[in-house]
Amino acid sequence: MSQKSEYVDETEIDASLDELPDGDTIDETVANLEANGFEVVVADSAEEALDTITSHIPADAAVMNGHSTTLEEIGFIEHLSEGDHEWESLPDEIYSIDDDAERQAARRESQTAEYFLGGINAIAQTGELVAADRSGSRIGAYPFAAGNVVIVSGVNKIVDDLDAALDRLESVAYPLENERAKDAYGVESAIAKQLIFRQELEAGRTTVVLVREQLGY
Repeated sequence: MSQKSEYVDETEIDASLDELPDGDTIDETVANLEANGFEVVVADSAEEALDTITSHIPADAAVMNGHSTTLEEIGFIEHLSEGDHEWESLPDEIYSIDDDAERQAARRESQTAEYFLGGINAIAQTGELVAADRSGSRIGAYPFAAGNVVIVSGVNKIVDDLDAALDRLESVAYPLENERAKDAYGVESAIAKQLIFRQELEAGRTTVVLVREQLGY
């Protein structure tokens, strides 16, 4: 499990793109996200965000997640693996597979999970979501593959517009994720595969849980 605090003090980032916005900015962002087809829930705390997610996912659902510091910080990763629920935890099944090729195939198949959860690197006040990944395993499910998507983010990722969101990806999220990747995997990260999620066209498919805290990268 990683925490933002492990890297933020020793990593050069553009702190102006990692601030908590005021209430009017959050309200406008929510309105624009909803206008773009996203369902939005605003939670006042990490605990409330976890409660929102657990009540949103039905019993017996097959659940997968991409790597997300935010999901770790709100306690979802621990809950999925060890908590009291009736979901099928796909990560636990995948990482119990010994054969590398079989495990990789299962990871690919998990992109089509009934519920796929993850984070985001930036949210434009104008209603777009921006994320990137080295392999694509974190964001591959978002555009189409998963049946339902739940994206969890601290409000610190809200910035003025799409240009600022792309800037945040480069100057806040990447430097922090790069340090985490070197610690966790022994390799540098990369903005190799990038997603601009402008609209959700399937009603109710993608839910954004905004948390009024400074979370994640």
